[in-house]
Amino acid sequence: MNGCNGKMGQVISSLVKEDAETEIVAGIDIRDGGHNPYPVFTRIEDCRVEGDCMIDFSTAAAVDQVLAYCKDRGLPCVLCTTGLSDEQIKKVEDTAKSVAILRSANMSLGINLLLRMLKLAAKTLAPAGFDMEIVEKHHRLKVDAPSGTALALADSINEEFANEYEYVYDRSARREKRPEREIGISAVRGGTIVGEHDVIFSGEDEVITFSHQAFSKAVFGQGAVQAAKFLAGKNPGLYKMSDVIDAQIM
Repeated sequence: MNGCNGKMGQVISSLVKEDAETEIVAGIDIRDGGHNPYPVFTRIEDCRVEGDCMIDFSTAAAVDQVLAYCKDRGLPCVLCTTGLSDEQIKKVEDTAKSVAILRSANMSLGINLLLRMLKLAAKTLAPAGFDMEIVEKHHRLKVDAPSGTALALADSINEEFANEYEYVYDRSARREKRPEREIGISAVRGGTIVGEHDVIFSGEDEVITFSHQAFSKAVFGQGAVQAAKFLAGKNPGLYKMSDVIDAQIM
C-alpha cells in the first residue's frame, strides 16, 4: 500500500482487516506513523517485501517512482492517485505494456456506473440541443481542480462525439454567448465535502441532472480493494474499473 499513512491508506488498512481474502504485507509512506500491523518503508526502493499487487493512493509527485518500481518488480498496480500530467499519463500507458495497471480517477462503483449512463444520455440529449455542464465539490484540502472524476465524466461524454467538445473551466474573461461544442466544468472547494458530482443537461424548458454523492471515503477504499483482487495475476495491460465491474457481473 503506497501512501499507507494518508487518509485513504488508513481507510483501506481498516477495510482489509475485515476482509479474509486480502492482507497488506507492507506499506510505503514518507511518514511512518508506527500504528500499522505491517512494516512501513519511508522510501519505496527500500521495500523488498513480496506481494501480488500495489494500491497507490499518494500524490502525483510520487507516481513516477511508483511506476518505475512496479515495472522493475513486475508488480501489478491499482493507481488511484489523481492530478497526473499528460506526461505522467503517457508513462502510465507505457508502463502498462510491461505490467498490469488499473488506473481510475474514481474507485466508486456508483461513479463507474454513472460513466456508462452518461454515454447514453449524451447520445440522446446533445443532438437535441442540450448543453452539458459538470459541477464537482470537494473538501478544502483537495489540491487538484477540477477533480479527476469530473474530467473522467467529461471524457465519457466526449468520447461519444469523437472528442469534439472543448472543456471550459472559467468564463470570467469571455463576453459572448455559450458555444454549442463545449462542456463547462466547475470546481467547488470547502469544508469536509467527501465528493459530489453533478452532470447537468440543460435543454429548452427542461433540465436533467445526474448526481453522485460520496458520504465517506470507504466507497473508494472498497473499490480499490476489489480492483486489487481483480488485478493480481493479470497480464500486462491498462485496465479500468469497468473491467472489475464486468468481471463481477460475469
